[in-house]
Amino acid sequence: MGITNETPAPSLPSRFYNEMYDGAHVRSHYGKVHEQLSRMSAEDRIARQDKMNGRLLEEGITFTLAGTEQPDALERTIPFDLIPRIIPADEWELIERGTRQRVRALNAFLADIYHEQCILKDGLIPRRMVMGNRYFRTEMMRLSVPGGAYVTASGIDLIRDEKGAYYVLEDNLRSPSGFSYVFKSRSIMTHDFPELMFSYPVRGIERFLSDFKASLRKLSPTDKAEPVIALLTPGSYNSAYFEHTFLAQQLGIELVEGRDLVCRDHKIYIRGLSGYKKVDVLYRRIDDDFLDPLAFRPDSLLGVAGLMNSYRYGNITIANAPGTGVADDKAIYTFVPEMIRYYLNERPILSNVPTFLMSRRDEREHVLGRLEEMVVKETSLSGGYGMLVGPSSTEAERERFAAKIRENPDNYIAQPTIKLSTSPISLDGRMAHRHIDLRVFALADGANVHVLPGGLTRVAMKEGSLVVNSSQGGGVKDTWVLAR
Repeated sequence: MGITNETPAPSLPSRFYNEMYDGAHVRSHYGKVHEQLSRMSAEDRIARQDKMNGRLLEEGITFTLAGTEQPDALERTIPFDLIPRIIPADEWELIERGTRQRVRALNAFLADIYHEQCILKDGLIPRRMVMGNRYFRTEMMRLSVPGGAYVTASGIDLIRDEKGAYYVLEDNLRSPSGFSYVFKSRSIMTHDFPELMFSYPVRGIERFLSDFKASLRKLSPTDKAEPVIALLTPGSYNSAYFEHTFLAQQLGIELVEGRDLVCRDHKIYIRGLSGYKKVDVLYRRIDDDFLDPLAFRPDSLLGVAGLMNSYRYGNITIANAPGTGVADDKAIYTFVPEMIRYYLNERPILSNVPTFLMSRRDEREHVLGRLEEMVVKETSLSGGYGMLVGPSSTEAERERFAAKIRENPDNYIAQPTIKLSTSPISLDGRMAHRHIDLRVFALADGANVHVLPGGLTRVAMKEGSLVVNSSQGGGVKDTWVLAR
């Protein structure tokens, strides 16, 4: 049976790789999805989608939409699409191996630059790019980190080009978000579309939560059987607060704000009605600048005074470690393949997107002459902020960015506009195609790296848009990795 006229399949080859269709043909691993959608009327699909979005609203799964002027309109439920993204086992094996390799190399890089700095001495990375980086923390020099795990939780963003090849778009190593969307997406599909969910041999994701807690437990500076682990949140006004509460509940750890903590004798305690409880591991979801007003920003009310001294004394572990941001800077990203060769003596499994450093004159002039073809990014920003998407920009916008690049070339990188793969979404009961990416989550506890089967597929809900970030209006899909 073919898709009904409410959800037509593409009849001509697309300029983009489509996850579900190869021209007019359905890819084999999407066969049952195609059949299920074919049996549903447009009204059925609308009702099913409304039910799913209703669950998101009931459970308060929200994010902050950038650029909204009215304060009462800032909070939105994240758009969820009922058509899953499906990844065959052999494709996932490549992604998993590549992610593990990349995280191992990034941890090795961080251990190196905060100790011997061999990669700088050998000239593989310019010293000024590291030492002058806004995320490099001199306070971390010579400090030992349990198991060398500077990055405990990471989110590696992948895209596919028009040929279907995977590329790493960026590494998120400070406090990557999106874990909660993965688990809520799976919960929604299991409860609200079970006839589709259970028609596939989908790998489970539940074990990842126990792996997450085990990874945090291994970081404890004490040998207590049950160390006290706390998640430090900026509070209920943060755009990711739902995720903070979700993770604390699911992992069975304390949820704290800076005002709940106090430093005594170089130890960090939770203040409670029954007294003080010493914290062994702090999983922080706030930026370095706000961790400790005595060490970083003196005006911070989000962290706790004395935290870094407690850390130096070895009385608490902070995950992810302060100073990890230098490794997910968009300029440092260009050197990750070299890190893999240098530290692991291996060939990179996953390639970077071709990237131009604006600090190099020849590359800068090449980009400035082709801004309409490029995506330009500010190296220290994330979430879709500080970007120029050349093909959809105006001449005035390109002129402004050109001036910024010339004024501060070290602050920018540029990449050719990649033809991100597309996936069908259900839009008002009809099928539409939107660009997507994939955030793969990994946990490191020393030599071991655990990868969540599937991760978070983010969708650019606006037609033609390449920006998938939820803060910019993007949505999500459940991501299924098929068992062999």
